[in-house]
Amino acid sequence: MSGTAAASMARLREAADAVRSRTPLVPELAIILGTGLGRLAEDIEDAVSVPYEAIPHFALSTVETHTGRLILGVLEGKRVAAMQGRFHRYEGYALEQVTFPVRVMKLLGARVLIVSSACGGMNPLWYPGDLVLLDDHINLLGDNPLIGPNLDELGPRFPDLSEPYDRELQRLAQEVALELKIPLRRGVYVAVTGPNLETRAEYRMLRALGADVVGMSTVPEVIVARHMGMRTVGISIITDACFPDALEPADVEEIIRTAMSAEPKLTVLIRGVVRRI
Repeated sequence: MSGTAAASMARLREAADAVRSRTPLVPELAIILGTGLGRLAEDIEDAVSVPYEAIPHFALSTVETHTGRLILGVLEGKRVAAMQGRFHRYEGYALEQVTFPVRVMKLLGARVLIVSSACGGMNPLWYPGDLVLLDDHINLLGDNPLIGPNLDELGPRFPDLSEPYDRELQRLAQEVALELKIPLRRGVYVAVTGPNLETRAEYRMLRALGADVVGMSTVPEVIVARHMGMRTVGISIITDACFPDALEPADVEEIIRTAMSAEPKLTVLIRGVVRRI
């Protein structure tokens, strides 16, 4: 192992040890509570909350609605570690920093990653407030969290990404949604850097590439999770319509309101998935 890789592993172990010093709980599942799912943290029982600033080498979340805590406890009978707030490339963080918590949660014991997010909808048959089950993704961040010395202890140099989102977990999410009578779309997520929203021409390009929704997160975390052999499932809330021929100016407050209004159905869906994993 190179000196750089050894230093990276040392930082990860230091962060994991700091969390273990707060609670003996060994999580089975890791959950990233993005925009629209932060309140799920309130449902976690016997919870221990660790502020990000108390965890060595963690970045700090600067985005509105992202609280900035790692919460460990029990949800639907499963031991979980939940990020209440995530990091983004547009905040100025390197992708290694963005994905650092996912690696820590893996070292703590998590074998499955459940990731939520907000996104813009480009599929003309879908609407704000719809939930989208991620089937695949396109990385247009211009970077990759695996660039640099490989952490051989965690995963291979060239990980396969033919199935970034676990088929069995997708099927499970669809079954839960059907039972709960929650409409659940299924499509392709494209990640861009932001922080500006896209132009009409860019939406046309992204749609032509095969994407159904666009966002500024999720993909780096999933890449790192798959590198470590974690099973992943992703669900996004469409918060705004991104149709180039009928594009209206973005209203961030309206986007957040849409995410909050869809939160109850996303929360009950995630709880149902956790219960059945």
